[in-house]
Amino acid sequence: MTPASRNDETKQPGTLEEALLELRRSIDAVDDEIVALLNKRAGFSLEVGRRKDGCDSAVFKPFREQEVLARLTAANPGPLPGAHLLAIYREILSSSRRLQRPERVAYLGPEGTFSHFAAMAALGHSPDFLPQGTIGDVFAAVAGKQADLGVVPMENSLQGTVGQSLDNFQHHNVFIQAEISCRVSHALLSTAKDLDAVDTVYSHPQPLAQCAAWLKTHLPKARVIPTDSTAAAAARLGAEPTAASIGHLRLAAMHGLNVLASPIEDLPDNWTRFFIIGPEDTKQQTRDKTSILFTVPNRPGALYQVLSHLAGEGINLTKLESRPIRGEKWQYVFFADLQCDLTREEYSKLLATLKEQTHSLRILGCYPAGRQVDLAEGVVEKREE
Repeated sequence: MTPASRNDETKQPGTLEEALLELRRSIDAVDDEIVALLNKRAGFSLEVGRRKDGCDSAVFKPFREQEVLARLTAANPGPLPGAHLLAIYREILSSSRRLQRPERVAYLGPEGTFSHFAAMAALGHSPDFLPQGTIGDVFAAVAGKQADLGVVPMENSLQGTVGQSLDNFQHHNVFIQAEISCRVSHALLSTAKDLDAVDTVYSHPQPLAQCAAWLKTHLPKARVIPTDSTAAAAARLGAEPTAASIGHLRLAAMHGLNVLASPIEDLPDNWTRFFIIGPEDTKQQTRDKTSILFTVPNRPGALYQVLSHLAGEGINLTKLESRPIRGEKWQYVFFADLQCDLTREEYSKLLATLKEQTHSLRILGCYPAGRQVDLAEGVVEKREE
């Protein structure tokens, strides 16, 4: 090695350090600009809040937020990944709503349930989250205006509709503001160190059903006991060393548990659709979907007539389900999802006809088609088509 090459080697570390120092200074300067711009944006949000002060206008505007996110995604040249940009801006929008007016969001608790994670994925971390004991309590909190919004599970791609949510729409005057579909993945959690020590498994009935085949194969002799929520199941494990629970991976860190197996759902494509409900209609100008609740007269062809009128207008029906009406033997109420904004002027005649053909008809909400979020990874995948 020549003296000159040795001199080059000794200079290299210093050159690298200088280059990194200069890059860090550049990053610091950009960070200062970002903070200044975020505060400028926050100032505009505060001004929006001041102008709304005294008027009964909802802070959460789901379609406006989707417009913002879609525009930013389209304008993003990279190298920042689009998913990262969306995650950052969901929190910026969450903070902006908080600056305008604090939001109280009810969900099926306690902290750590899939409803809790879905609420944060949809609304960010800035609201005041209010855990509730049951799905019915979430509806009651929103209807009674103890909460501004509520997040409730509507249906699962493997196990179907969450009946409690549908039933509560019959008893509470609330409106669907938005929807979000979340891919969920389950883990088996315990203070035990291996499967051989487990003799009891706790969880909410939905995850128990979604993992039934896995449990039968790997823990065939274990008692399976339903609980009010996945988080409640995890919380009780500290006092039961031979018990396990099924829930989100993050519950392990929250409760100091071991992850004995993950993922354990029977099918990997496991999605749950959540509704964000509020005490009033959103009154947005552009909305993609409508959910309705209706009953029909007890006569032949009554349901067919309703469906034929919808088909005649070219409206796609994406969900139709019946639920028994409590207190009325053999009487049913129908829940339907329509791919349209049924309140638009072009459907005024159709809406009048539907009211004539049904015994009762209630529009539960008109709202934008929801995003799809991977709760297992925390990554937004796409907007539902």
